[in-house]
Amino acid sequence: MGTPRTWARRLRRPRSRWWALAGAGAAALFLSGCQLPTFGAFRGATSQGQDALKLWQLFFIAGAAMFLLVFFLILWAVLRYRRNSDAIPPQTQYHTLFEITYTVIPVIMVLVLFAFTFITENEVDALGTRNTLTVNVTAFQWGWQFQYPGYDVKVLGVETENPVMVLPVDQTVRIFLRSTDVIHGFYVPAFNFSRYALPGVTNQFDLDIQHTGTFRGQCTQFCGLYHSLMFFQVKGVTSGQFTSWIHEEQMTNTPSRSITTARHQAHEHPVRGRSR
Repeated sequence: MGTPRTWARRLRRPRSRWWALAGAGAAALFLSGCQLPTFGAFRGATSQGQDALKLWQLFFIAGAAMFLLVFFLILWAVLRYRRNSDAIPPQTQYHTLFEITYTVIPVIMVLVLFAFTFITENEVDALGTRNTLTVNVTAFQWGWQFQYPGYDVKVLGVETENPVMVLPVDQTVRIFLRSTDVIHGFYVPAFNFSRYALPGVTNQFDLDIQHTGTFRGQCTQFCGLYHSLMFFQVKGVTSGQFTSWIHEEQMTNTPSRSITTARHQAHEHPVRGRSR
């Protein structure tokens, strides 16, 4: 194995030192598990989610560039000025241009990131003037209700039932989000989107799903005993499939439960199978 002094002599050799640095860099990259080009985020199944992804990519690249700059400056200082003797190296101070540079550049970077954040948030929160569908989403302990005004269709699910909100793709859908009891969180990871459901407050936002698919959703705010069971799904379908689904739901004669009934059942029977 060798003694510490032996390893120290080996690391002093230029080739060994560079191999050690390359190995450390490769290990760091491997352990980070980076996913290019999303850097661990979702690609965004909605136009709003894609805007959020672009902002995340900008922040990640800016942060990575700053990290590499600081890392290599530290590494250069360690290798270049490691102690070879007890003599004190020349001291330099009051380099005005250099001090102004390393002060102004970070301020400019923060202002640029702030500007892009402001623009992206406005784009994500913007409400379109021509939405073709409206869905009322109501969160409660511990489930979700999706109501389609004008179609007389309502989907309600509690805990393990995982209700499905069916939406057409390539259309602007207006969501009205409410809560009947405590604070809940409407979160769809594939949309890169999260919004609070607040009691007494109606939040509204638009979703433009770009492709068909089924996307997992969940409550992100601890809302009580069975918060961990508050899942739902968003299913993106074509316009024709959405029209067929609406007709099928309208033809169903099974009376839908109310939120009050569902909450009562949830408190008495916390674990059930899927039902309507």
